[in-house]
Formats: sequence, structure tokens, C-alpha cells
Amino acid sequence: MDVVVVGAGPTGLWLAGELRLGGASVTVVEEREVRDPNSKALTIHPRTIEIFDCRGVVEPFLAEGVRIPNGHFGGLPDRMDFAALDTPYPFTLALPQARTEELLEERALGLGAVILRGRAVAGLVDGGVELSDGTVLSGRYVVGCDGTRSTVRRAAGIEFPGTDATTWGWLGDVVLDSPPDRGFASATGPSGGLMVVPLPGGLHRIVGGDPGTNTAEWPGELTLDELRRTVKAIAGTDFGLRDPRWLSRFGNATRQAATYRSGTVLLAGDAAHMHFPTGGVGMNVGIQDAHNLGWKLAAVATGRAGDSLLDTYHAERHPVGAALLEHTRAQTALMTGYSPEGQALRAVVSGLIAAAPDMSLILAERLSGLDVDYGTGRRVADHDSLFTRLRPGRHVKTEAGLVRPDGHLA
Repeated sequence: MDVVVVGAGPTGLWLAGELRLGGASVTVVEEREVRDPNSKALTIHPRTIEIFDCRGVVEPFLAEGVRIPNGHFGGLPDRMDFAALDTPYPFTLALPQARTEELLEERALGLGAVILRGRAVAGLVDGGVELSDGTVLSGRYVVGCDGTRSTVRRAAGIEFPGTDATTWGWLGDVVLDSPPDRGFASATGPSGGLMVVPLPGGLHRIVGGDPGTNTAEWPGELTLDELRRTVKAIAGTDFGLRDPRWLSRFGNATRQAATYRSGTVLLAGDAAHMHFPTGGVGMNVGIQDAHNLGWKLAAVATGRAGDSLLDTYHAERHPVGAALLEHTRAQTALMTGYSPEGQALRAVVSGLIAAAPDMSLILAERLSGLDVDYGTGRRVADHDSLFTRLRPGRHVKTEAGLVRPDGHLA
């Protein structure tokens, strides 16, 4: 086996498909026997939609996802219009993570990946991983896509420095008897902040935070009564929320792996970086990690490139992860600024964004993932049917120069 991928979330599944597209053999190992029906991630950003188009799998996402034509920075009331973005997909898609995983798994299996469910990884061995039942699964390379508590990262001895949680957000996937107009809503003030987003199947997600959860202490499991009281205090209505499908809390613990590569072990997605889920960027950055790594690891594993190509993965993606942490920390400060000083900061930043269209565009490009530039390897827009030409996963010659399989200039 060329590669063992640990974790069958969106990052691991996209990586598996990319490895198979590049000719490498791959087995994905997942501890869960069945997919988690509760979807931590909901938002698919423009760059990720482009990536799906670059592999010819975008249509189901476009057909099923709810299109949202704008974004926000730190929950500020000034919505960033994505129409100015240089992309055929100037919107985000609201689609439950569970469905995203189903679609990505179909692709990986269709390309020949092997997926083993209900098999926990106990640790690393020379040339592969050891499962909890003592079985050794051989692989020349191991990639940890197994989340913030990554077994692979710990077993490889890769440090994960950062900060612990100091505030907590909450979410509820619920039925609304009185949903907001067009399904979307946001509210913010001294009592807290929230956003309402429609989900497929008649549900809405209400996500937010409030002063009562600005604490380093775990506030306990979220209850429906608490959610109803908090939402009403912030928005003036509880929207008739009922029948919760999922209630959850999440903290702002922020960490990044010291290295994304240690010999034959690599990390991607939440195993490499964790943060407050402001803007819904986490899953997207993980898939983009996998998109950068997949063609490189496949080329090395099949002998088409030297081992040093893998060093460019850390060199290119670690700075992106560091920028992600900085960006989400800044937004967290704005989103949890319930004090008079915090509200003043929100007003000042909001005024700056409204007065400077260039600033709004820069933030929109960052949020959407379209601003990533690896030095000479900037992302190339879809001119002259580039995305279609990239579908085989090979380099493409264009007027702008040679474009890598991941859509960046070589």
C-alpha cells in the first residue's frame, strides 16, 4: 500500500480521491462504523467549490446546497457581497457535512480507494499503522486526517502549540415555526450575537454566543430551554424553535501543528490546525490542504517525483494555517465583544469596511479562500476552461504559465 489515510472526514476522503487520481494506492481507516449524522461543518466556500469543479464533481453540490451570496467578518452587520470575486461561484453553499462526506466518499470509492470503517488506529509502526486489535496496516506514507485529537499527530511526536478555550459558542439544528424572511437572519448586541441559516430538509441552524459563555470553564451541555431563552434575548424572538436535531457547544481553543510533515508522516485538516469556527472556514481549509498534498504525495509514491516535493506541502500550507488562526482569532474578538468597549470596536471596524470597498473585497477573498498565493504559485482563475482541463489531475499549460494539478501556478 502506498498511503494509509487515517480519518474519513471531508479532508481524508478528498485526499483519498486525489491520491487515486494520481495513481497511488490508498486505504482510509475510520474509527466510526457509521457516519456522524450531525454536521459540524455546514459552509462550502467559493475556492472549495472551484476545487470540486476542477475534478468534475461540482454538480451535486450545486444542486443540493443552499446558495448564500455573501459572507461576514466577525459577525459584523455589513455583509460582504461575493459578486465582485473573480470566480464562477460567487457564493457559499450551505450543505450538511454528512452529505458532503457522502459525496466525497462516492468519488473516492469510484476511483478505487479502500475505506475501512470501525477500525481504530492505536499508533504508528515502521511502515504503517497499528490498529487497536493489533493488526498492522502497511503503508509507505501515513497521513493523519483524524481531527484535533489526532492519534497520528501524537504518535509521530509532532507538537501542537496554542491556546486553550476562553469562550464558547453554541448551535442548534432545529425546526422554526416562524423563520426569518428568506431563511437568513443575524443579530448582535450586548446580549450576544447569532446567525440563522437554512438547511436542507426544512431545518435551520442557529449559531451564536453570549456573555454567559465568555469563560474558560466548560458551561455544560446546551439544552433546548437555554437555547430558546438566549436566542430570544439576542433577537427579540425565538423564531418558534422546536424539535432539535442537534444541540452543541464549541470553544475557541486555537492550535497549529509545529510541522505538517515528519518523515513519512503528514498531517492535514483539523489534525494540523484547530480554531473557533468563525466564517465556517475549517472544513474548507482542510480540503484545500488535501488538494495541495494529494497530487504531490501521489507523484512521490509512484516514483514520478523526488521525496523533496513533499517538503513543499509544509512550506506552502503551514503559512495558510497560521493566517487562518490569526484571522479567526481576530473575528472571535469581534464576535465576543459584548462589553461597551467591544461594541465600540465592532462599530469602528464596521465603519471602516463600509467606507473602504477594497477592504471589503480583501476580506471576501480571504474568507472565500481565493487569496491563497504560494509565492510564485498563486491560484489561477477559470479562464479558457481551465477548471475543465484540470480534471485529469495533471499539469496544464496556459497563457499565464504552467498550472499545477491543484490549480496554482507552478
